[in-house]
Amino acid sequence: MTSKPLNVLFLCTGNSARSIIGEAIMNRVGAGKFKGYSAGSMPKGEVHPLTLKLLRQLNYDTTALRSKPWDEFAAPDAPRLDFVFTVCDNAANETCPIWPGQPMSAHWGVPDPAAVEGTDTEKALAFAETYRMLNARISIFTSLPLESLDKLSLQRRLEEIGKTHADVERA
Repeated sequence: MTSKPLNVLFLCTGNSARSIIGEAIMNRVGAGKFKGYSAGSMPKGEVHPLTLKLLRQLNYDTTALRSKPWDEFAAPDAPRLDFVFTVCDNAANETCPIWPGQPMSAHWGVPDPAAVEGTDTEKALAFAETYRMLNARISIFTSLPLESLDKLSLQRRLEEIGKTHADVERA
């Protein structure tokens, strides 16, 4: 692996919760090896308040987090992407832009915490569960021996990470 961090983009439709959480976790867990980004196919234009609240409670710097369209990453001056992970089913089924460099991609769908209705506690728990699932997957990903895996083996591992069940992730 090169000394330059590998760029990882998390995609979702609204880019207000799941993909933002993925970006934040990647930049903490993968610091030095990976650089996380996020975007949406139809961005909300703002980060969900409960996303920001959770990340701040976990001591993340949220000042640079913003909801943005995925076409920012298809522009000529955009960072060259090495990996693209969709974290919601809608984004996984949409036609994505053509990414320069043909990054490896996989679907890591997780339930949308912003869609949860109920008490404030139930909503906060949904965001915490999303964080837990993405943190587990990103931790597995960042510990992969990338330099010793061929492209086909790596693709298989990326897809397996996305199929990890919540019960297994708690272990």
